[in-house]
This record gives sequence, structure tokens and C-alpha cells, in this order.
Amino acid sequence: MTDTPRKLVIRKIGLLLSGKIEQPILDGDCIVALDGKISAVGYEADLDTDEATTLIDAQGTTLAPGLIDSHVHPVIGDYTPRQQQLSWIDSTLHGGVTTLISAGEVHMPGRPKDVVGLKAMAIASQRWYENFRPSGVKVHAGAPVIEHGMVEQDFKDLAEAGVKLLGEVGLGSVKDGKTARQMVDWARKYGIQSTIHTGGPSIPGSGLIDADMVLETGTDVVGHINGGHTALPDDQIICLCDGCKSALEIVHNGNERAALLTLNTTRELGKLDQLILGTDGPAGSGVQPLGILRMIAMLSSLGNIPAETAFCFGTGNTARQRKLDTGLIEPGFCADFVLMDQAQNSPGATILESIQQGNLPGVGMTIIDGVVTSHRSRNTPPAGRIPLLT
Repeated sequence: MTDTPRKLVIRKIGLLLSGKIEQPILDGDCIVALDGKISAVGYEADLDTDEATTLIDAQGTTLAPGLIDSHVHPVIGDYTPRQQQLSWIDSTLHGGVTTLISAGEVHMPGRPKDVVGLKAMAIASQRWYENFRPSGVKVHAGAPVIEHGMVEQDFKDLAEAGVKLLGEVGLGSVKDGKTARQMVDWARKYGIQSTIHTGGPSIPGSGLIDADMVLETGTDVVGHINGGHTALPDDQIICLCDGCKSALEIVHNGNERAALLTLNTTRELGKLDQLILGTDGPAGSGVQPLGILRMIAMLSSLGNIPAETAFCFGTGNTARQRKLDTGLIEPGFCADFVLMDQAQNSPGATILESIQQGNLPGVGMTIIDGVVTSHRSRNTPPAGRIPLLT
């Protein structure tokens, strides 16, 4: 054992994306992290870069906060029974995603719906992802789906056991706004964040959740406002954008047209800081390792949003709305990064211009808590340049 701190230095960064929607590009070419937390950001000449335990030459590539998928449905380890697929989380890491947030472990075969069973599964799920990070990825899980029969003490018990999330309201037996609001309020009282299913039914047992119920329930996150998979009518989406102070979540597995309507409406309302991104996978549409990158490119290109701003939807916006210590490039936050470059032979003069034309970047490296977790992505188009671990 040693008391010497782990010191990560990333130098020769070509472009720094901050995750902050008010200032998406930072000045600087170097980041220093100590024991997995960012300690300094700026120009190499001005920073203390001596005695690095890990030194990375970024080779002029772009560094952004590690991407955050705000809406996934994990089950156990790196396996999804919904698609009978192994290593989907590792594959997602290769899409630049370093943090996943559960919207409920609803694909667990035989998922218990009695109060004792659902609490037990939520606590167990929170524990196994706290104790085991697939490929280093942070998985915030243990998100129980509320059911009739739950009382305030149940939410207190869950919170005291470490549960910090609710699964999608509406995927269980509670489907009326009044009951859901009471339970969401109990959850909030004990520090548990809530998400609601929005739109038409997605799996057997779910149902239509319209704008009125979303507004009445008052969850912290409006889950897949663009439908998962079926979106609400346009007027209801506009109503939610206008009436909600909550996070407005756009997902890959939803309606693309409704996603663009949400983007355009929030832009007109000055609410782009409320937009966050998820995939809503694994699901019937499968697993989407590049889902967050694809959403960024789609919203940037078809929504006429600067690529550096679109990256904020999948990083800093989510960090702030979800109260995370990752997703922003600033001292004190976790040293979770994705290093990218313009894909080989892709059009555009720069990586940002290429993304705004709808092209995916190439991921060259991911880092979680100051530790390199992957090198050149096996899933993205090949990056023009890749960082070097020296």
C-alpha cells in the first residue's frame, strides 16, 4: 500500500467540451486528476503535471465528459434476458458511455410485484451494481416500480437501505395520478428520485400515461417524453415542455419526430438545460451501444443545434438534473472522460462540423475515475487519431 495519490495527466487535448450548456467549450489543452477526481483544467504550461502515475497524450483529439445514459433497464451483471445478450454494458462503454441510470429492472424474469419482494429486489440490485461495475461502468440501479399497497414506511426503508431511484411510474399497478403523486412525494421526502413512463404502453402491464397524469404525478424526470416507443400527441408534448420544471428526457428508442418537436419547443421556451438523453434499452428494439452518440448527432444535425451544445444533453444537463458527481469538466467532479476524434473519411472540416452533419465521431479512449477503461472503440467508426497511454 502507498499514500502516493493516483495522478492522471491528459495533455495535448485538441478540444475540451465542458458539458456545461452555458459554456460548452473550454479553453485549455490539459486536465489533471488526483485519485479519480478532476483537480485542474487549463493549459499544460500553467498546471502541475509532474509525477503523473498515468500520462496520456491526447494527440490533439477531443475530450468530453463521459456520456451518461439516463434511461436503461439493467437486470444483473452485464447480461440482459430481454435480448439474451451478454456484455451489452461493455459494448455501451465503447460508445463513450461511462454512467448508466436504471429506470427499473423490469425485465427480471418473475419480477416480484408484492411489496416485500419488490423492495428486496431493489435493494439487491442496488447492491450488486454498487459492488460490481461491468467493465468499470457506473450503473446506478435498484429502481423499484411502485405498486398498490406501498406505504410511506416502505420508501423510508428503501432509502435507508441505499435505494435512490424509482423505476418508471406507470409500469406497475399504480396508474392514477393521485396515488402516484402521493408515492412520488414520499420518495422525494426520503431523497429518492422519480421517473414517469410517458406515452403509450411499451410492455405488457404498462399503459398509456398522458400529459395530465405526468403533470399531476410531478416526478423529477419526464421519462422518454418522445415516447417509449409511442409518443403522445404534439399538443401534449408541447404542454409538458411548457408546464414541467422537471428533466425532459429524450430517448433513442422513441419517436424521432417527437424528439425534434421537444428540442424545438424547449429551445423556444429557453429550457434547453432541462433536456437529457437516454436509450431506453435493452428493450424490444434491442441494445444500442452507440445510442447516446446517435442521439447527439441526430439532434445536432436535424435540430440545427451546435454539436458542442448537443453533447451537454448527454453529459452536464443529466449530471445537474440527476444530481451526479460526473458529467462536467470542473474540479471536484469525477475524472470520467471520453476522448474522440473525427471519424476517418467523414465529411466536415472539424469533429463538431462532422457531427452536425449527422456523422458519428470515433471513440479512441474512455476513462472512469481516472482509470483507462477502454481504448479504440470496437463499435464506432475508426477515429482519425487516437490518444496514447505513455
